[in-house]
Formats: sequence, structure tokens, C-alpha cells
Amino acid sequence: MNATKALHDLGQSLWLDNITRDILDNGTLQRYINELSVTGLTSNPTIFDHAIKNSTHYDSAIREKLVQGKSGEALFFELALEDLRRAADLFRPIHEKTKGVDGWVSLEVSPLLAYDASTTIAAAKDLHLRAARPNLFIKIPGTRQGLPAIEEAIFSGVSVNVTLLFSREHYLAAADAYMRGIERRIASGLDTNVGSVASVFISRWDVAVANKVPEDLRDKLGIAIGQRIYKAYRDQLASARWRKIAAAGANPQRLLLASTGTKDPKASDILYIKALAAPDTINTMPEATLLDFADHGEVGAPMPADGGDCEQMLAQFGKAGIDIDALAAQLQSEGARAFDDSWNDLTKVIASKSAALQTA
Repeated sequence: MNATKALHDLGQSLWLDNITRDILDNGTLQRYINELSVTGLTSNPTIFDHAIKNSTHYDSAIREKLVQGKSGEALFFELALEDLRRAADLFRPIHEKTKGVDGWVSLEVSPLLAYDASTTIAAAKDLHLRAARPNLFIKIPGTRQGLPAIEEAIFSGVSVNVTLLFSREHYLAAADAYMRGIERRIASGLDTNVGSVASVFISRWDVAVANKVPEDLRDKLGIAIGQRIYKAYRDQLASARWRKIAAAGANPQRLLLASTGTKDPKASDILYIKALAAPDTINTMPEATLLDFADHGEVGAPMPADGGDCEQMLAQFGKAGIDIDALAAQLQSEGARAFDDSWNDLTKVIASKSAALQTA
């Protein structure tokens, strides 16, 4: 049995953290589904930025949309929706077979809206309607200002990938927003079948402390954070509140482990995949990490539901001078800024590519 199938059989979904028009056109995504047990994917502005800038795969579509009078952000969302509808259709059999638990793709609202709840809600509803696919998540940042938008989106029937989560407290706030939205639907007599995942970023923790802790703590913070959040997730699923919601027919908001590509060149290229294997979760991997794991990965013991030794490990980071709560807030703020920068880069690429194609 190959490593990706073994991980899938453990109960963890493997999602691809990438989408480009060429992997749709040349059958690569379908091959990953068939051969590597990939059951969903995520996207972000940086992925589209690189795909549009570094290839000609989007040129004809951009020309067509320019003729239609589209430009800038509107043109980008047309391109992104075309790709994600195609990907959603490839994953649709998985979505139907798992009754909505798996087989999802994700599209992000403009990250410039991360601190604007009302505009985020409007954008999420619009993209959800335009996508017209039951297995497409709208990504909304789990910032303090984003939480009301998440609740309102869920209540409105918009499936949400809550992104930019870093800590247990971030995760619990996102889970609460999801459950409030579902509880409101139950109270209103509405269908509870509105999907959601909570995306926790892992590797950025280790990048942030790489030069601030002793060598024996190197590349261990992200895993300990993941274990702590996994315990909170299992506790949430066992809670009386969730059991009541589940009895009304709702699927759980699944824990998604993101940013799981290894950043430290001295560490294993499958470090986070092996350490964070766990049932009833998702690991969304960069394409290179997926291929590395397929090539030489192995699945060991799953993460313990009680968090294992994560609290002892986190205490060691505290003794080394790392304030976990303060760093979580910093990482979320920096992540929001990085998403803004990627979005601005993307809009510049769309503008420059449009200008070049019009001239040509």
C-alpha cells in the first residue's frame, strides 16, 4: 500500500494546496485523485498569482474577458471560478459518496476584507451563488472581525473554509462561529447541511521561532500546537453542544491542517505530514510535499486525542521565552498582511498581463 492511501485509510483526507489551469487541462489533478487518494483542494491568491504570471495557460481566457469588458478583480474571479468549478466537478463523486464530508474545493474572498465583516458577508454570498457548486467553500479569515461574517455566512447557507487560524483559541472561536450559524438554522427550521472546515496554519510557528529557541526545540512548536488544537477538536466533537447539533443532521466542521510544507531545509520534507496524521481531519499539502510523501512517506501512530505531551512541550517553549498567545496574535496579523500583499501582487499581474495582451 502506498503512503498516501495509508494516510487516507487512517481517516485523514489529503487535499492539494494548489490549482492551476494546466493541471486541469493535462489530467494531473485527475491522476492525483486516482493514484494518490487526493480528495479535495485549496487555493489562495499566491497560487493564482504564480499560475497566471508564469504561464500562458490563462492568456486566451483573459483576452476573452477583456473583450467582455472585465478587468482587475472582476476578471480574476471569473478566471478563478472557471478553474474551481472544473475542480469541484472532478471531486463531486467523492462529495456525494461521503455525503458532503469530503470532496471540497476552496475560493477566497478578497483578503483586503479580513477586517470588514459586512463586505465579507456580501462577497461570500455573491461568490457562492456564482460558483453554483455544492462542494465549494468560500474562504473567510478567522480574525475577530471575520467571526461574525463566518456565522452569518453559515446561517445563509454558504459553506465556509475558515482560514488564518493559528492557535487553540483561534480554532475554538471559529468552531463557535460555525455552531452559532448552524444553531440559528436549526431554530429557523432550515437544512443543517452547510459544510465548514477550520484551517490551522502549522509551519509558520517554527519559522517564527527558528532563531529564538535552543536547537533541541527546533521544528517542534508547530507540531505541539497542532496536537493541542487536535485535542480541542476532539473535545469539541464530544461536547453536549455538538451532539445536539449533530442530532439535527449537521456534519462536523472538520479540522484542516494547513501550511504543512517543511520550511527548514535541515528537516524532513514530510515532517508535518507524518507527525500530524489523525482521523477525521484534513491535511492540505503543497504539490511538492504531496509528491514527496507519495515517494518516501510513511504513516506512523496517529496523533493522540488527548494531545499527548504537547503541553509539556509548549511549557518548554515558554521557558525559552516564547509567549504562545502573543505569537499567535502576531502570526494572524502577519498572515493577514501577507495575504493582502499577495492579493495586491495578483491584481498587478492581472493588470500587466491584460495590458500586454491588449497591446499584442
